[in-house]
Amino acid sequence: MCAMRPEPGHEQGAGSPGWKAVLTPEEIRRALSRIAHEILERTHGGAGVVLLGIPTRGVPLARRLAVRIGEFEGTPAPWGSLDVTMHRDDLRLRPARALQRTQVPPDGVDGKTVVLVDDVLFSGRTIRAALDALNDLGRPRAVQLAVLVDRGHRELPIRADYVGKNLPTAHREVVRVLLEETDGEDSVLLGERDR
Repeated sequence: MCAMRPEPGHEQGAGSPGWKAVLTPEEIRRALSRIAHEILERTHGGAGVVLLGIPTRGVPLARRLAVRIGEFEGTPAPWGSLDVTMHRDDLRLRPARALQRTQVPPDGVDGKTVVLVDDVLFSGRTIRAALDALNDLGRPRAVQLAVLVDRGHRELPIRADYVGKNLPTAHREVVRVLLEETDGEDSVLLGERDR
């Protein structure tokens, strides 16, 4: 199997100069702390919350949020990962994709408030696929969405409940999220797509 190509507008490879940092490591840390507080406030202390990260970079973000919630509440929120590969609406266009891992906490998702976590919200198609994948796992009481960056350009009626940074972009621009766990550093960069 070949490596999964990122969703357009969400590319991770940026070898050329001209990239502008839009979030520093400290700003990412603050954004995640704020999102964790907002989750706790909205869910009345985080009871019954499960965080599910969408691979690749949504998974470490979900883990970080779980740890932050633990720092504030004394116990971390359960977290896991949710592979959306087989639920994507572009499978027939690009069928060769590596499956990612779905890992759900032992108590499952039935009756829980599931917070889907991703790095960048763009067209909304990945989140639609995540909702379908989640439906295969059980019946949550509610589903919410947390993203580090919302760059606009929605193609589906999907909105994030928790946003680290709203970043209006042009279609030709690319948002690159780097995380310590996957890339060796924390940063969010904005650049232009190679033509």
